[in-house]
Amino acid sequence: MLTAIIIVTFVLFLVLGLPIAFVLAVSSISAALFLGLPLDIICQRFFTAIDSFPLMAIPLFMLAGTFMSKGGITEAIIGFALSIVGGIRGSLAHVVAISGIIMGGISGSGVADTAALGTVMVPEMKKRGYDVEFSAALVAASGAIGLIIPPSIAIIIYGVATQSSIGDLFLAAVIPGVAIGFGFLIYSWWYTRKHNYPAEGAVPFKEKVLRFKTAFWALLMPVMIIWGIRGGVFTPTEGGAVVAVYALILSLFVYRKLSIKDIIPVCIEAAISTAAIAIIIASTSLFGWILASERIPQMLSAALVAITDNKIILLIIVIGLLLIVGMFLDSSPAILLLSPILAPAMQAVGVDLVQFGIIMVITLTVGLLSPPVGTALFVSSNVTKVPLLKLSVRVLPFIGVMLLVTLIIAFIPETVTWVS
Repeated sequence: MLTAIIIVTFVLFLVLGLPIAFVLAVSSISAALFLGLPLDIICQRFFTAIDSFPLMAIPLFMLAGTFMSKGGITEAIIGFALSIVGGIRGSLAHVVAISGIIMGGISGSGVADTAALGTVMVPEMKKRGYDVEFSAALVAASGAIGLIIPPSIAIIIYGVATQSSIGDLFLAAVIPGVAIGFGFLIYSWWYTRKHNYPAEGAVPFKEKVLRFKTAFWALLMPVMIIWGIRGGVFTPTEGGAVVAVYALILSLFVYRKLSIKDIIPVCIEAAISTAAIAIIIASTSLFGWILASERIPQMLSAALVAITDNKIILLIIVIGLLLIVGMFLDSSPAILLLSPILAPAMQAVGVDLVQFGIIMVITLTVGLLSPPVGTALFVSSNVTKVPLLKLSVRVLPFIGVMLLVTLIIAFIPETVTWVS
């Protein structure tokens, strides 16, 4: 009966269009009331869920990403990327993919990177005759890489949910994230040659050096994060604080696109984004606690293992499940809901938690590009004015690249487990 109440309320309010955080909260509270639990326990679970030191990394990285987008760091990165590929046909398309990789190593948010790239790059691509639908799809896909390349908010949440090393997960995500970016570059190279899009003109060596110097301090941020966490200099949470302060200093004194009076509005913007994630985490925690009290995760895990003890087959089944879930849930609630259920099943058949974490994050990132919930897709559609249906079709080759990398990780775990 309890399971029926949870499923019916969850599906009903999801179909009615209620935000996912409130869907989870209403379903959980309905189940709690059915069980006769006092409301103060519900409030306690909400507070306990977000009373976590590792989760403090999220608002700090969100703040760093906001400083990056407002403080001129994005423009420096794009200028440097253009100096690298300026003489190649379809230069601007390659700039988008390269910028997505670099910006992903700073902001940790796929949606924020999509908005930044779309606002800056798509108007320039339209001026030079690029197909706006291709441009919008490339921006959405390249921005989504921010959810994979460290510091990734999704990876932090997975690490907290499964008690895995966030430092190992960050380092393991670098190769897959860069591989996906290069996959986008290869597809863009083929597409731009096919449609004879222009090159921007090679940048002289002295200009390349100048742009590198301009972007150097921004490019140092991802290296600082990985080196600091892996080297034991600071924890992921402390790393978020270091990077946020570093981004503020760059914005104020190096790139000088941010003034003292802009700091409070930027902090408010980052706080609003963080609050949305915190509500999801709190609601998902209560939902998961109710499920755990009824041993539903254990039953589902046992059912999965009963299907097959072949880890490759089980991984493929789980990847299919995550693709479907990602179409309807954002990555944060999906990870919080499913990782406690799926991770034990994966461990039971010998799948490393780091390997599974990267597979889970990449697969759910596809959800950013998949209707009906695809957030990056909606952001790109809104910025570029490309209809969502057309954009959904044009983004399929990029989804194919992401799935190919996911399957490589599934079949060759050493691509990510070398960090353990």
